[in-house]
Amino acid sequence: MGFAVYLLALATFATGTAENIVIGILPDVAAGLGVPVALAGQLTAVFSITFALTAPLALMLTRHMRRKHMLAAALVLFIASNFLAAASQHFWVLFAARVGMAAASATACLVATMLATEAVSPDMRGRAIGVIFMGVSGSLVLGVPVGMVICDLFGWRSVFVALALLAGFVLAVCHFVVPSADARSPAESGYARHLSALPLVCAQLVSILMIGGHFVLFAYLAPYIAGVVGVEGRGLVLAFVAFGVAGVSGGYLGGLLSDRLGPRAALLLTPLAYLAALLAIPAVAGAGILFFAVMMAWACISWMISPVVQNFLMATDPQTAAAGVSLNLSAMHVGVGLGTAAGGALLGPLPLQALPWAGSMLAALAVVSAAMAFRGTGKGSAESVDAMRDAPVELQ
Repeated sequence: MGFAVYLLALATFATGTAENIVIGILPDVAAGLGVPVALAGQLTAVFSITFALTAPLALMLTRHMRRKHMLAAALVLFIASNFLAAASQHFWVLFAARVGMAAASATACLVATMLATEAVSPDMRGRAIGVIFMGVSGSLVLGVPVGMVICDLFGWRSVFVALALLAGFVLAVCHFVVPSADARSPAESGYARHLSALPLVCAQLVSILMIGGHFVLFAYLAPYIAGVVGVEGRGLVLAFVAFGVAGVSGGYLGGLLSDRLGPRAALLLTPLAYLAALLAIPAVAGAGILFFAVMMAWACISWMISPVVQNFLMATDPQTAAAGVSLNLSAMHVGVGLGTAAGGALLGPLPLQALPWAGSMLAALAVVSAAMAFRGTGKGSAESVDAMRDAPVELQ
């Protein structure tokens, strides 16, 4: 796999880090701007909402632009937004800067995914997407704690300066490394065609439901581990490190699985494996090391789903590939919001122990959606499905 793919993953790492970076430096941001912590916390919420809305709009707003130029424009916006955030003296200026960061991040993630799949042969398409999502997951594992260290050393404003400088480095290197392909955003976005195909809609639902089921527990994982498993302090920190490492590996493994087994089989197998891992968590909650092994498997499979779904979307209908990927990026954030809200609503009337079971219900629905997508693309000969898998993604 070429260097350009890894560089594109670095672009998603830089822009993806911005989404959750405020979580780690929240008290400093609130104190620096003189606002309540609860209000400062909305800086993360507005990022997620803007990201979800921008991903589908990016194709329509940048019609006829070359992919490389779209990526450059997104990185320039990201750099400017971070410098604005670093210089902000009022909350609403920082709020506006976060909107700019999110729009840039959504566009960069979409374009990086498309460019990565263009840079490899069709039989490596899933792995290329997996590498891109290693950048996204790596931003959660490494980006946030590194940002906290920078904040402790130089103050919270320096975190945004550091993000701008990293994005500037990526922009400069991309100019020389990423090929200037002729691929442009299509004149027609393809959303209507994509959303009228039942297998593609079912695949999008797999992302929403599986990620939703994941966040029912993951959003409240710290209290679950402390209250149910009985691990606190440094043990809790180590648990999250292990979780993060497993998650980063999941992005690549999902792409590899999709390439080796084919997009259809991987789409069916991944939610099944995830459901099994999630159901195993309450069974091993008191089993010490075994619990952490199951938790790492659960984390790994959770990050496998995005490259699996996106490769399925590209293979099933190459002509709406860009529309499918953009919608899937939004679907991921819808899943995050769905799962977090559901988990929070359940924690009042139900104990922590109920969270894995509730998440399993959504994961089971993801399995049903995957089965419907599998059957929908199975009509006709197996040879036709294989031909779709190996077909080049049409982007013009």
